Amino acid sequence: MSDEKTQLLAREAESTLSWQSGGTTVPLEHNTVRFVDNFSAGTRGSASAEYFLENGYSVIFLFRLKSLEPYVRHFTGQAFLDMLETNKSGKEKCIVVKQESAAALLPVLLRYQSVKETGRLLCIPFTSLADYLWLLRAVSESLDDLGPRALLYLAAAVSDFYIPANEMPTHKMQSEAGPPTISLQLVPKVLEPLVNNWLPHAFVVSFKLETDESLLISKARGALTKYKHKLVIANILQTRKNKVVMVTTDSHYEIVVTQEETNSAVEIEAKIVADLKQKHDHFIAVSCRRINIS
Repeated sequence: MSDEKTQLLAREAESTLSWQSGGTTVPLEHNTVRFVDNFSAGTRGSASAEYFLENGYSVIFLFRLKSLEPYVRHFTGQAFLDMLETNKSGKEKCIVVKQESAAALLPVLLRYQSVKETGRLLCIPFTSLADYLWLLRAVSESLDDLGPRALLYLAAAVSDFYIPANEMPTHKMQSEAGPPTISLQLVPKVLEPLVNNWLPHAFVVSFKLETDESLLISKARGALTKYKHKLVIANILQTRKNKVVMVTTDSHYEIVVTQEETNSAVEIEAKIVADLKQKHDHFIAVSCRRINIS
C-alpha cells in the first residue's frame, strides 16, 4: 500500500471514505492449505462504494481478494464475455460490444472512467484476518489529518475467532492423525483503538448482522455504548438486501427498499449512502463550529 497515495486522496478530497468489504480468512496452518472463512461476497461494500463516489467522496476500498469490486460487480462470471462479439475488420478481427448490451455497459463504463480520471478510488486487496487488521490500522492512521472529514465504513465480515500463531501447525494437517482438535480464540476488537487512538475525530460506521431479530437493536446499541462510535447499520441475514436499521445512541429507524423499487433497479445501498452523507455533512459542520468556538 502506498502511504503517499492515501495522503494524496485525503488532501484532494472534500471527504474521504475508508471502506472495508468482503470476508476475512483465518488460516489453520502457517503454510496455509485450510482456513475458516466468513460469509460475504462484498455485495454491500462494492455497491455502496459506487454511491459514495457519486456523492463526491474519495474512496480507499479495502476488499477481500476476489470479492466484488465497484463497477465490475455489474458483470460477474460470464456476463461480461456474453456482452462481446468479434467483428472482422480488414484482415484482423476486433472485439465489439453487442448492440443490445451497450445500454447496460456504457453508463457503468462512463462512471468508472470518470472516477479513474480524477483518481478518487484506491483499491487495496486483503485475504487473511491479519492482512485486514494491519491494513485497517495503516489506512486509518494515514487519514488522521482529515479529522471529521474522514468516514470509516466497516462493512467487512471480520472473523470473531482465530488461531494464535504460536498454536498453529507449520505444515498441512494430516488426516491420518484423526479428527483434529481446533481451539479458536476471540479476535481482539479493533473498534476501540480505532475510535480512541487511530482516528479519534472521524465519523465511524460499523455493521451488525444477526439472525435473531429480537437481538438486533440491543446488540447494535451495546456496540455504540462500548466503542463510542457514531452509528451502527444493523441487518438481519434473511432480509439484508431490502431492509436495514440505522442505529444511533438515542434513536433507530429503518431504511427499506420496496418490491416496486427493486423492480426498478433501486439498490438499498443508494438510500443508505444518501442518509449517511447527510449525517456526515452535519457531523463535519458541528465539529467545525466546535473548533471555531474553542
